[in-house]
Amino acid sequence: MRKVILALLSLVFIVPLVVSPDWAVNEHAAAATDRAHPDIVIIGSEMEGMYLARAAADEGLSVLVLDPHNKPGGQLIQGEMVFLDEPFGDNGELILQGRVKELFDLYKQGQVRKIEEFRRYFDRLAKGIPIVSGITITGLDIRRQPDASRRTVESITYTTPGGREETVYPGYVVENTDFAALTSQLDLPRIPGMESIVGSNPASKDYMAATFMMKFKRVDWEAMRKSVMGMSQRAREQKYGTETTVTGTMTWGFGKIGAAYDPGSNEWFLRGLNIVNQRDGEVTVNALLVYNLDPSNVESVATAIEQGKEQTKRIIGHLRNQLPGWAKAEINGYPDYLYIRDSDRYETEYVLQGTDLMSARMFEDNVSIAGYPIDIQGTSSSKWGTRLGNPDKYGMPLRSFLSKGYTNVIVAGKNVGASAVAYGSARIQAQTALAAETIGIMLGRMKGQPGLADLDAKQMAQMHQYLRTKYKITLTGIKGKDKLTGMNDNKRELFDRGKLIIP
Repeated sequence: MRKVILALLSLVFIVPLVVSPDWAVNEHAAAATDRAHPDIVIIGSEMEGMYLARAAADEGLSVLVLDPHNKPGGQLIQGEMVFLDEPFGDNGELILQGRVKELFDLYKQGQVRKIEEFRRYFDRLAKGIPIVSGITITGLDIRRQPDASRRTVESITYTTPGGREETVYPGYVVENTDFAALTSQLDLPRIPGMESIVGSNPASKDYMAATFMMKFKRVDWEAMRKSVMGMSQRAREQKYGTETTVTGTMTWGFGKIGAAYDPGSNEWFLRGLNIVNQRDGEVTVNALLVYNLDPSNVESVATAIEQGKEQTKRIIGHLRNQLPGWAKAEINGYPDYLYIRDSDRYETEYVLQGTDLMSARMFEDNVSIAGYPIDIQGTSSSKWGTRLGNPDKYGMPLRSFLSKGYTNVIVAGKNVGASAVAYGSARIQAQTALAAETIGIMLGRMKGQPGLADLDAKQMAQMHQYLRTKYKITLTGIKGKDKLTGMNDNKRELFDRGKLIIP
């Protein structure tokens, strides 16, 4: 389990009296010849940031991963969140690009479905990249640049599980945890979370629910598919809920089955059943939500994991009684961790807004092309959640992955700079994985010259050309449908605050 010191007292702000080249990020990037001076230090081993690590390493940079968790892999491996969400544009247009597309292709082909297959994929992604697990950040040396407008993380001090203290001097540092282990210590404003959309107290933090993944075996998938899909749509939805569907690969819908389960606690809720067919009668279910979880609190997470196991023991009987093909189903073990979809996020150079997504806005510093519904998952005060809109395609700018006012801090994955509304879509793993890979390639291409925050339009255009030519990643010349045409400023503002739904 992770360990982290969140107190701001661990920060060391140093304002030098003499301008010295020693603070320069580029010095470290150019001279990274040992483990104490890597080009990039990544805090956390979530899959998204590992795409950045792989891309940067392939481009010739030295990378070190320092993980507060005791085991690598985060949400995907330890949380076993193997229900992969695929982004589409309008009319079912697939927009996956980059290395993450390979994972989705293997997933859809049935070659990567079981957790051991995902582990092998992760190990291949991380091959040759040192990962130190179970670390605790104990200090940051943060120095102001000569003009005092920007800061640089000069060094990171941490302890290993054995108690040994180490210090590293990175060229760049990447926040890649699901609880802001690094960025929570950078004295940055927190981006307002779910409390800004729902709830009666905007001053109190709120997060979208986390999920405890459930694993079962001895499920007759084909019997379930034939029984459910053999019904008329009207009969199917009357019995199981709106949009209930079973394919050969997965299910969605089944809202009435979830609603019929009594968890015995207001902290837990069984929503509609997203089920993955893992072959051989094995399935994974993404449906069991836990509310009021503090992702940064070790005890809160540990308690939720144990309660999730107990809930799973109760739910198996419910599913046996409610679903065809489940009469002989059994529990197939438990994940070691949770799928945490929401935590504290901190200001980036640009914070994406809901209207950016719905208007199909593209940016000259695009690092990803996205397209996923604005899916606001439930909270304790609004358990079912809501869908605020369905954008076509939109861009994700580099600036939304650069911590505000820092020369060398990058955020990855769910740490993306996005408002609570925009985060409902921007958080999706495939989209931020592409952004991370793109940034890793850019870092390798630059070799420290210039810094990411200093790229101008011409240099960015050259980066886009390189990405397109060598990696077949296209980030320019793409247009999506503007779904806000004719909407006045008042309604746009309401939408950005989460107070308006666009059908």
